[in-house]
Amino acid sequence: MESHPYVSIVSPVYNAKNIIVQLVVELVSVLNTMRIDYEIILVDDSCPQNSWENILKECKKNQNIKGIKLSKNFGQHYAISAGLAAARGNWIVVMDCDLQDSPSEIPNLLKQAEKGFDIVLARRQNRKDGFFKRNSSKFFYFVLSYLTGQKIDNKIANFGIYNKKVISVLNTLGEKNRFFPTMIQKIGFKKSTIEVEHFSRHEGSSSYNLKKLLNLAFDIILSNSEKPIRLIVKFGLLISIVSFSFIIYHLIKYFSGSISVIGYSSIIVSICFFSGLIISFLGIIGLYIGKIFEEVKNRPLYIVEDKINF
Repeated sequence: MESHPYVSIVSPVYNAKNIIVQLVVELVSVLNTMRIDYEIILVDDSCPQNSWENILKECKKNQNIKGIKLSKNFGQHYAISAGLAAARGNWIVVMDCDLQDSPSEIPNLLKQAEKGFDIVLARRQNRKDGFFKRNSSKFFYFVLSYLTGQKIDNKIANFGIYNKKVISVLNTLGEKNRFFPTMIQKIGFKKSTIEVEHFSRHEGSSSYNLKKLLNLAFDIILSNSEKPIRLIVKFGLLISIVSFSFIIYHLIKYFSGSISVIGYSSIIVSICFFSGLIISFLGIIGLYIGKIFEEVKNRPLYIVEDKINF
Protein backbone atom coordinates (compact mmCIF):
# COMPACT_ATOMS: atom_id res chain seq x y z
CA MET A 1 0.00 0.00 0.00
CA GLU A 2 1.28 3.45 -0.91
CA SER A 3 2.25 5.54 2.12
CA HIS A 4 0.97 9.07 2.43
CA PRO A 5 2.97 12.03 3.71
CA TYR A 6 1.95 13.46 7.05
CA VAL A 7 2.02 17.05 5.79
CA SER A 8 1.57 18.46 2.28
CA ILE A 9 2.58 22.03 1.47
CA VAL A 10 0.69 23.67 -1.41
CA SER A 11 2.05 26.92 -2.80
CA PRO A 12 0.90 28.71 -5.98
CA VAL A 13 3.80 30.30 -7.86
CA TYR A 14 3.60 33.47 -9.94
CA ASN A 15 6.20 36.19 -10.51
CA ALA A 16 8.49 34.34 -8.13
CA LYS A 17 11.25 32.70 -10.16
CA ASN A 18 14.02 34.00 -7.88
CA ILE A 19 12.09 33.20 -4.68
CA ILE A 20 11.60 29.50 -5.33
CA VAL A 21 15.05 28.39 -4.19
CA GLN A 22 14.80 30.30 -0.89
CA LEU A 23 11.24 29.09 -0.35
CA VAL A 24 12.27 25.45 -0.79
CA VAL A 25 15.35 25.84 1.41
CA GLU A 26 13.29 27.27 4.28
CA LEU A 27 10.48 24.73 3.90
CA VAL A 28 12.80 21.72 3.76
CA SER A 29 14.77 22.98 6.75
CA VAL A 30 11.65 23.36 8.87
CA LEU A 31 10.06 20.09 7.76
CA ASN A 32 13.26 18.09 8.35
CA THR A 33 13.47 19.54 11.85
CA MET A 34 9.90 18.32 12.45
CA ARG A 35 10.97 14.78 11.43
CA ILE A 36 7.83 14.01 9.46
CA ASP A 37 7.09 12.67 6.00
CA TYR A 38 6.20 15.56 3.74
CA GLU A 39 5.61 16.71 0.19
CA ILE A 40 5.93 20.22 -1.22
CA ILE A 41 3.67 20.97 -4.19
CA LEU A 42 4.63 24.04 -6.21
CA VAL A 43 1.99 25.08 -8.75
CA ASP A 44 3.29 27.25 -11.59
CA ASP A 45 0.38 29.46 -12.67
CA SER A 46 2.02 30.03 -16.08
CA CYS A 47 4.45 32.55 -14.63
CA PRO A 48 5.85 34.89 -17.35
CA GLN A 49 9.29 34.68 -15.67
CA ASN A 50 9.42 30.94 -16.45
CA SER A 51 9.36 29.84 -12.81
CA TRP A 52 8.85 26.28 -14.06
CA GLU A 53 12.55 26.10 -14.89
CA ASN A 54 13.52 26.60 -11.24
CA ILE A 55 10.73 24.32 -10.03
CA LEU A 56 12.12 21.53 -12.21
CA LYS A 57 15.60 22.03 -10.76
CA GLU A 58 14.30 21.78 -7.19
CA CYS A 59 12.21 18.71 -8.02
CA LYS A 60 15.26 16.92 -9.42
CA LYS A 61 17.17 17.58 -6.19
CA ASN A 62 14.44 16.27 -3.89
CA GLN A 63 11.72 13.73 -4.76
CA ASN A 64 9.52 15.17 -1.99
CA ILE A 65 9.20 18.36 -4.03
CA LYS A 66 6.56 18.12 -6.74
CA GLY A 67 5.69 20.49 -9.53
CA ILE A 68 2.48 21.24 -11.42
CA LYS A 69 2.49 23.52 -14.45
CA LEU A 70 -0.82 25.03 -15.58
CA SER A 71 -1.37 25.60 -19.28
CA LYS A 72 -2.10 29.30 -18.81
CA ASN A 73 -2.57 31.86 -16.07
CA PHE A 74 -5.80 30.79 -14.37
CA GLY A 75 -5.30 32.83 -11.19
CA GLN A 76 -3.99 32.27 -7.69
CA HIS A 77 -7.04 30.50 -6.27
CA TYR A 78 -7.32 28.14 -9.23
CA ALA A 79 -3.65 27.25 -8.79
CA ILE A 80 -4.39 26.51 -5.12
CA SER A 81 -7.25 24.25 -6.23
CA ALA A 82 -4.88 22.36 -8.56
CA GLY A 83 -2.43 21.83 -5.71
CA LEU A 84 -5.13 20.71 -3.29
CA ALA A 85 -6.45 18.16 -5.78
CA ALA A 86 -2.97 16.58 -5.90
CA ALA A 87 -2.13 16.78 -2.17
CA ARG A 88 -2.06 13.44 -0.31
CA GLY A 89 -1.06 14.48 3.19
CA ASN A 90 -3.02 13.96 6.40
CA TRP A 91 -2.58 17.70 6.91
CA ILE A 92 -2.34 20.25 4.10
CA VAL A 93 -0.69 23.64 4.51
CA VAL A 94 -1.59 26.35 2.01
CA MET A 95 0.79 29.28 1.76
CA ASP A 96 1.82 31.92 -0.77
CA CYS A 97 5.27 31.69 -2.31
CA ASP A 98 6.44 35.23 -1.50
CA LEU A 99 7.71 34.32 2.01
CA GLN A 100 5.61 37.00 3.67
CA ASP A 101 4.20 34.06 5.61
CA SER A 102 7.14 32.27 7.20
CA PRO A 103 7.59 28.47 6.93
CA SER A 104 8.82 28.61 10.55
CA GLU A 105 5.17 28.96 11.61
CA ILE A 106 4.21 25.54 10.20
CA PRO A 107 5.13 23.63 13.42
CA ASN A 108 2.95 26.04 15.42
CA LEU A 109 0.04 25.53 13.01
CA LEU A 110 0.39 21.74 13.23
CA LYS A 111 0.70 21.80 17.03
CA GLN A 112 -2.55 23.76 17.30
CA ALA A 113 -4.31 21.49 14.79
CA GLU A 114 -3.32 18.36 16.71
CA LYS A 115 -5.24 19.70 19.72
CA GLY A 116 -8.41 18.69 17.88
CA PHE A 117 -9.00 21.38 15.24
CA ASP A 118 -9.70 20.61 11.59
CA ILE A 119 -8.66 24.07 10.39
CA VAL A 120 -6.06 26.38 11.89
CA LEU A 121 -5.75 29.79 10.24
CA ALA A 122 -2.78 32.11 10.53
CA ARG A 123 -3.75 35.60 11.65
CA ARG A 124 -1.07 38.04 10.52
CA GLN A 125 0.24 40.64 12.97
CA ASN A 126 1.62 44.00 11.79
CA ARG A 127 1.11 43.49 8.07
CA LYS A 128 4.13 44.61 6.04
CA ASP A 129 2.18 45.34 2.85
CA GLY A 130 2.23 48.75 1.22
CA PHE A 131 -0.27 51.48 2.08
CA PHE A 132 -2.51 50.81 -0.93
CA LYS A 133 -2.67 47.03 -0.53
CA ARG A 134 -3.16 47.22 3.24
CA ASN A 135 -6.05 49.69 3.06
CA SER A 136 -7.66 48.27 -0.07
CA SER A 137 -7.62 44.88 1.67
CA LYS A 138 -9.40 46.32 4.71
CA PHE A 139 -12.05 47.95 2.51
CA PHE A 140 -12.47 44.82 0.38
CA TYR A 141 -12.99 42.51 3.37
CA PHE A 142 -15.34 45.02 5.02
CA VAL A 143 -17.55 45.10 1.90
CA LEU A 144 -17.28 41.33 1.46
CA SER A 145 -18.28 40.71 5.09
CA TYR A 146 -21.29 43.00 4.69
CA LEU A 147 -22.48 41.47 1.43
CA THR A 148 -21.92 37.82 2.38
CA GLY A 149 -23.20 38.15 5.94
CA GLN A 150 -20.02 36.40 7.19
CA LYS A 151 -17.39 37.91 9.45
CA ILE A 152 -14.20 37.82 7.36
CA ASP A 153 -10.98 38.97 9.01
CA ASN A 154 -8.73 40.98 6.69
CA LYS A 155 -5.68 39.72 8.63
CA ILE A 156 -6.39 36.13 7.55
CA ALA A 157 -5.58 35.04 4.00
CA ASN A 158 -4.59 31.65 2.55
CA PHE A 159 -1.95 30.63 5.10
CA GLY A 160 -3.19 27.87 7.35
CA ILE A 161 -3.29 24.13 7.93
CA TYR A 162 -6.24 21.95 6.97
CA ASN A 163 -7.20 18.36 7.74
CA LYS A 164 -7.41 16.08 4.71
CA LYS A 165 -11.16 15.60 5.29
CA VAL A 166 -11.62 19.38 4.97
CA ILE A 167 -9.72 19.43 1.68
CA SER A 168 -11.67 16.39 0.43
CA VAL A 169 -14.89 18.34 0.92
CA LEU A 170 -13.38 21.48 -0.59
CA ASN A 171 -12.34 19.55 -3.70
CA THR A 172 -15.99 18.62 -4.32
CA LEU A 173 -17.05 22.26 -4.59
CA GLY A 174 -17.43 22.92 -8.28
CA GLU A 175 -18.20 26.62 -8.51
CA LYS A 176 -16.25 28.40 -11.21
CA ASN A 177 -15.41 31.57 -9.30
CA ARG A 178 -12.85 30.48 -6.71
CA PHE A 179 -11.71 32.33 -3.61
CA PHE A 180 -10.04 30.05 -1.10
CA PRO A 181 -10.77 32.00 2.16
CA THR A 182 -14.54 32.21 1.54
CA MET A 183 -14.71 28.59 0.43
CA ILE A 184 -13.11 27.57 3.72
CA GLN A 185 -15.68 29.69 5.56
CA LYS A 186 -18.53 27.94 3.74
CA ILE A 187 -17.74 24.35 4.64
CA GLY A 188 -17.63 24.66 8.43
CA PHE A 189 -15.57 22.22 10.55
CA LYS A 190 -13.80 23.04 13.80
CA LYS A 191 -11.62 26.12 13.37
CA SER A 192 -8.94 27.91 15.35
CA THR A 193 -6.46 30.72 14.69
CA ILE A 194 -2.95 31.53 15.84
CA GLU A 195 -1.08 34.82 15.64
CA VAL A 196 1.86 34.82 13.22
CA GLU A 197 4.47 37.37 12.23
CA HIS A 198 4.10 38.92 8.79
CA PHE A 199 7.16 39.80 6.73
CA SER A 200 7.99 42.03 3.78
CA ARG A 201 8.10 40.42 0.35
CA HIS A 202 11.35 38.62 -0.37
CA GLU A 203 11.48 40.43 -3.72
CA GLY A 204 9.22 42.00 -6.34
CA SER A 205 5.69 43.23 -5.82
CA SER A 206 2.19 41.80 -5.70
CA SER A 207 0.69 40.76 -9.05
CA TYR A 208 -2.66 42.21 -7.98
CA ASN A 209 -3.17 45.67 -9.46
CA LEU A 210 -6.30 47.80 -8.97
CA LYS A 211 -8.06 46.30 -12.00
CA LYS A 212 -7.39 42.72 -10.88
CA LEU A 213 -8.52 43.51 -7.33
CA LEU A 214 -11.78 45.03 -8.58
CA ASN A 215 -12.46 42.09 -10.92
CA LEU A 216 -11.69 39.63 -8.13
CA ALA A 217 -13.93 41.51 -5.70
CA PHE A 218 -16.81 41.59 -8.18
CA ASP A 219 -16.54 37.87 -8.95
CA ILE A 220 -16.32 36.90 -5.28
CA ILE A 221 -19.29 39.03 -4.25
CA LEU A 222 -21.50 37.68 -7.04
CA SER A 223 -20.49 34.09 -6.25
CA ASN A 224 -20.94 34.28 -2.49
CA SER A 225 -23.82 36.64 -1.91
CA GLU A 226 -27.37 37.39 -3.03
CA LYS A 227 -27.32 40.70 -1.18
CA PRO A 228 -26.44 42.78 -4.29
CA ILE A 229 -29.61 41.45 -5.90
CA ARG A 230 -31.61 42.39 -2.83
CA LEU A 231 -30.03 45.85 -2.75
CA ILE A 232 -30.94 46.40 -6.40
CA VAL A 233 -34.51 45.35 -5.70
CA LYS A 234 -34.66 47.71 -2.71
CA PHE A 235 -33.22 50.51 -4.84
CA GLY A 236 -35.80 49.88 -7.53
CA LEU A 237 -38.60 49.85 -4.96
CA LEU A 238 -37.29 53.11 -3.49
CA ILE A 239 -37.40 54.70 -6.91
CA SER A 240 -40.94 53.37 -7.39
CA ILE A 241 -42.00 54.88 -4.04
CA VAL A 242 -40.47 58.22 -4.99
CA SER A 243 -42.15 57.93 -8.37
CA PHE A 244 -45.49 57.31 -6.69
CA SER A 245 -44.96 60.51 -4.69
CA PHE A 246 -44.35 62.34 -7.96
CA ILE A 247 -47.55 60.83 -9.31
CA ILE A 248 -49.57 62.27 -6.43
CA TYR A 249 -47.76 65.61 -6.70
CA HIS A 250 -48.35 66.01 -10.44
CA LEU A 251 -51.94 64.81 -10.24
CA ILE A 252 -52.65 67.47 -7.62
CA LYS A 253 -50.99 70.09 -9.82
CA TYR A 254 -52.96 68.87 -12.84
CA PHE A 255 -56.37 69.01 -11.16
CA SER A 256 -55.58 72.39 -9.60
CA GLY A 257 -54.85 73.78 -13.05
CA SER A 258 -51.16 74.47 -12.43
CA ILE A 259 -50.03 72.39 -15.42
CA SER A 260 -51.09 73.67 -18.81
CA VAL A 261 -48.93 71.43 -21.05
CA ILE A 262 -51.03 68.48 -22.21
CA GLY A 263 -49.44 65.07 -21.63
CA TYR A 264 -46.74 66.34 -19.26
CA SER A 265 -48.10 64.50 -16.21
CA SER A 266 -48.52 61.17 -17.94
CA ILE A 267 -44.97 61.30 -19.37
CA ILE A 268 -43.40 62.09 -15.98
CA VAL A 269 -45.43 59.37 -14.25
CA SER A 270 -44.57 56.74 -16.87
CA ILE A 271 -40.84 57.51 -17.01
CA CYS A 272 -40.33 57.59 -13.24
CA PHE A 273 -42.43 54.56 -12.38
CA PHE A 274 -41.26 52.23 -15.12
CA SER A 275 -37.62 53.28 -14.75
CA GLY A 276 -37.72 51.95 -11.19
CA LEU A 277 -39.22 48.66 -12.33
CA ILE A 278 -36.78 48.28 -15.22
CA ILE A 279 -33.73 48.83 -12.97
CA SER A 280 -35.03 46.18 -10.56
CA PHE A 281 -35.85 43.59 -13.19
CA LEU A 282 -32.72 44.05 -15.31
CA GLY A 283 -30.53 43.90 -12.22
CA ILE A 284 -32.04 40.62 -11.07
CA ILE A 285 -32.06 38.99 -14.49
CA GLY A 286 -28.57 40.21 -15.42
CA LEU A 287 -26.88 38.91 -12.27
CA TYR A 288 -28.55 35.53 -12.44
CA ILE A 289 -27.82 35.11 -16.15
CA GLY A 290 -24.18 36.01 -15.51
CA LYS A 291 -23.87 33.31 -12.84
CA ILE A 292 -25.72 30.73 -14.91
CA PHE A 293 -23.60 31.51 -17.99
CA GLU A 294 -20.37 30.77 -16.12
CA GLU A 295 -21.63 27.57 -14.55
CA VAL A 296 -23.40 25.91 -17.50
CA LYS A 297 -20.31 26.07 -19.72
CA ASN A 298 -18.89 23.47 -17.32
CA ARG A 299 -15.33 24.17 -18.34
CA PRO A 300 -12.51 22.72 -16.20
CA LEU A 301 -11.33 24.94 -13.36
CA TYR A 302 -7.77 24.65 -14.63
CA ILE A 303 -5.74 22.69 -17.19
CA VAL A 304 -2.52 20.94 -16.17
CA GLU A 305 0.17 21.08 -18.83
CA ASP A 306 2.90 19.15 -16.99
CA LYS A 307 3.71 17.42 -13.69
CA ILE A 308 6.89 16.18 -12.08
CA ASN A 309 7.55 13.71 -9.22
CA PHE A 310 3.95 12.49 -9.10
